[in-house]
Amino acid sequence: GAFLNEPAPGSEPCFFEYSLEGPFGLVGTASESPLNFTGLTPAASTVNKITSITVSNTTSSAATCTIGVGNNATFGSATVVSYPAYQISVPANATLIVVDKTVSLYITENQSVGVTSGTASALTYTATFEIIT
Repeated sequence: GAFLNEPAPGSEPCFFEYSLEGPFGLVGTASESPLNFTGLTPAASTVNKITSITVSNTTSSAATCTIGVGNNATFGSATVVSYPAYQISVPANATLIVVDKTVSLYITENQSVGVTSGTASALTYTATFEIIT
């Protein structure tokens, strides 16, 4: 959630820091469809500055990850305009840092972030971001 003592709405700019994590439904067959990292899609009139995305492999085998930025608020493979990570192999029992403070991403209200795992239930995606109003 947001920090206590948030700036009053309408102050420019306002920054709120959030964190998301979880497997985001990466269960089922060996290859997963792109999943919308819904918490990273900004609300109207805001921009999300994504300050980190990590991918943890919790299995004993390597697994591939893809992270895409779409030009639609609902992520889909046809909406991808860039790939911060594309089919990168994450070694067994390891964590990959895809985004950090040196390569932050800015996501507007009409964009989204999606993740794909090459192996079901192998990867956990964690993101931190700031909301800029």
